[in-house]
Amino acid sequence: MIPESFSQKQLRVLTWWNEESPDCSKSAIICDGAVRSGKTLSMSMSFVLWAFYRFGGASFGICSKTIRSVRRNIVTPLIALMRELGFSCRERVSENYVDIELHSCRNRFYYFGGKDESSASLIQGMTLSGILLDEAALMPRSFVEQALARCSVEGARLWFNCNPDHPEHWFRREWIEKAESKNALYLHFTMDDNPSLSKSMKERYKTLYSGAFYRRFVEGKWCAAAGAVYPFMDSEEAFFDVPKDQASRYVISCDYGTVNPSSFGLWGLYGGIWYRIDEYYYDSRAEGLQRTDEEHYAGLKGLAGGRSVERVIVDPSAASFIQTIFRHGEFEVVRADNRVIDGIRKTSTALSEGKIRICRTCRAAMREFALYRWDESGAKDCPVKENDHAMDDIRYFVTNVLNEDDGGIFAVAIGR
Repeated sequence: MIPESFSQKQLRVLTWWNEESPDCSKSAIICDGAVRSGKTLSMSMSFVLWAFYRFGGASFGICSKTIRSVRRNIVTPLIALMRELGFSCRERVSENYVDIELHSCRNRFYYFGGKDESSASLIQGMTLSGILLDEAALMPRSFVEQALARCSVEGARLWFNCNPDHPEHWFRREWIEKAESKNALYLHFTMDDNPSLSKSMKERYKTLYSGAFYRRFVEGKWCAAAGAVYPFMDSEEAFFDVPKDQASRYVISCDYGTVNPSSFGLWGLYGGIWYRIDEYYYDSRAEGLQRTDEEHYAGLKGLAGGRSVERVIVDPSAASFIQTIFRHGEFEVVRADNRVIDGIRKTSTALSEGKIRICRTCRAAMREFALYRWDESGAKDCPVKENDHAMDDIRYFVTNVLNEDDGGIFAVAIGR
């Protein structure tokens, strides 16, 4: 549904390319700021309207971190809006593009996912008349620069949209700080720039984030992470008793170590909420004795306690332990998604929304929540590599179970 009204900033995004706009000489637009601030909606609508204003029979790119996020965040709402405006939309899901047509003029919009460094090869060789990069700060620089190089048609323009990150992030340094020299229009959004967002919804979003994520996603600031990674987990009230009923599903997540501690968490699903109901935590330094893969496997089996565990999610670097689990043939084993900052952000949101709960039986996890902190000495976000083993296994669970629909691949480890 087309919004009943637009803010002044949204209207500027919608019209900056028009010949009557004072911004029409710009060759790019950059929008950053808070979540739910209305920048994605206005950017995507404006992108398509500009494409038809300037071109016919041309190809364009729509990029996000994954193909799935392109469809979910941009294409699905965009198609509904365009149809309401009288456009005809024909999507080819298997080929990752949508054809949009108006009065016999048709343009094609290809989807691209910039998940990692290898993604740059996916867009190589294309010739595009313009490109929209959503979540630009989450994509590797190599992918973004390869995507921009594809816009070689005369009159092509560039569209960037993102939430803030670390102040030393390459996108901020190379594009936001240099917007004038790159002939780009830069607009910063807050939640107040979205007239469709109610006061109650603004308050709800303010409760979902804390620390650096609050300053970035709610206040819209490019800031360095500091202090506790999960500051809202600093009291006994943040933890729960184990539910008395039987869980409908069970999963185990594992951070494996030989010299460093090993932390395994047993998760149960109760009424749509995942509880970390028990744990196995072994610190070889504290115990004065290292355990073998087989001994850790015995700990894993003891943690499962005869329950029907649907999968065991394991630190992807723990190749020998993965093979040990596979060799026994009792559990399905999955390699974890180990993107640290993305995983921390998702875990923070899951905890804040109550989608996951940590039980008081998990004493090691409770201790680590109190000690897990950001490393403030570097030029980019990363947590201190201490007191992070239960934190890692919790992160593996969130990114591989709660976020299976977020463009990830479900990969099962198999033996050779």
